[in-house]
Amino acid sequence: MKIRPFRPADEAGVIALWQACGLTRPWNDPRRDIQRKLGEQPELFLVATGSDGALLGSAMVGFDGHRGWVYYLAVSPEHRRMAIGRALMHEAERLLIERGCPKINLQVRRENTEVQAFYAALGFKEDAAVSMGKRLEDDQK
Repeated sequence: MKIRPFRPADEAGVIALWQACGLTRPWNDPRRDIQRKLGEQPELFLVATGSDGALLGSAMVGFDGHRGWVYYLAVSPEHRRMAIGRALMHEAERLLIERGCPKINLQVRRENTEVQAFYAALGFKEDAAVSMGKRLEDDQK
């Protein structure tokens, strides 16, 4: 397995991966999310590939100078439990530490208990915080 930055040729495969993992939502156009990420710290958009070049996983990482964030961590269902997600998170942490990041934040849907257990095994703990959001752009247009 190899972890490398996203390339434009990966787009269809990454979107298919996100769909297979249940990460896409009608209000977030995955193509627009990819284009947004390519405009900001594109080197922090990671993909994991197999020895044959097949796309196995992805992680979208960001650092705002205060906190690091991880989004769209995904591993293809048929390649889970092979330490791919762990390797992607390790690389995300390495890249954030390299930038002086003191803490990583991420969001997991409350009902996704399997993923919560994965992050807990990596040392993440639930913060005493409420996540709030406000849409500034409507992807459904």
